[in-house]
Amino acid sequence: MKKLQKLVQIIMGLIFLIFGVNGFLHFIPMPPMTGTAASFIEILLISKLLYLIKSIEILCSISLLLNRYVSFSLLLLAPIIFNIFWFHIFLEPEGAPLGIFLITMEIFLLWRNKKSYHPLFKSK
Repeated sequence: MKKLQKLVQIIMGLIFLIFGVNGFLHFIPMPPMTGTAASFIEILLISKLLYLIKSIEILCSISLLLNRYVSFSLLLLAPIIFNIFWFHIFLEPEGAPLGIFLITMEIFLLWRNKKSYHPLFKSK
């Protein structure tokens, strides 16, 4: 199970590294979008929020690949993955398999690191 965890962590790190860097360098062409999906992406670009998201993706991917601060990186990536998942489910269904794959990997890694999160749920 540890080998599977390491493999999932590396795959997730590589995915976020590639797509994070792509957010700045645009070496993977973005498919044309219409309607609400295009409006959503346009708002992210206009507000510059997309650059913050891509920066977080890059930093967390490096953390996952170096096996440092993995639990913290998973927490930072959770809302990003959740939004990727819902974006593809409701606005761009063609990308739904990637969203499902990412959320599955996130849940698996969160579960495997669950001991790290116990202090977050302690009442004082």
